[in-house]
Amino acid sequence: MFIGFGYDRHSLVEGRKLVFVGVEIESSVGSLGHSDGDVLSHAIIDALLGAVGLGDIGTWFPETEEYRNANSLELLKETVKMLEEKGFSVVNVDATVVTSIVKLFPYRERIVENLKSALKTSRVNVKFKSGNTLGFEGKGRGISAYAVCLVEKKKCTKST
Repeated sequence: MFIGFGYDRHSLVEGRKLVFVGVEIESSVGSLGHSDGDVLSHAIIDALLGAVGLGDIGTWFPETEEYRNANSLELLKETVKMLEEKGFSVVNVDATVVTSIVKLFPYRERIVENLKSALKTSRVNVKFKSGNTLGFEGKGRGISAYAVCLVEKKKCTKST
């Protein structure tokens, strides 16, 4: 078994959508990023890649034209596929999103369901924090996400 940790943060700006794992959040501002700016998916991707020693999100999905405005849920699915090809499966993910600009709890169930499907595990937990008026998240200027994961190496069975 292997543990991974991921972190991401983005500024919030007008004229962008706010998206978490394919769920669009009703908000007057969105996350500024090369792709869709989905900090939750990005933190989880980094955690998964880190757990198996495959670098980080920029290694596999660089800031090139190919990934401009990319759907981060699809990048997450691609990451899970890479892990599976290397013989790993996701055991669980626990993540925290920090922002004071919008209440995310009403979206939690849809976000968690999308994560369970993409990660191919039922062991997913997502928490939301306000930042308590501290930092750029608490002051409404940005958003961040933290994620930890556990992955396991699949056992190989020999056929006789």
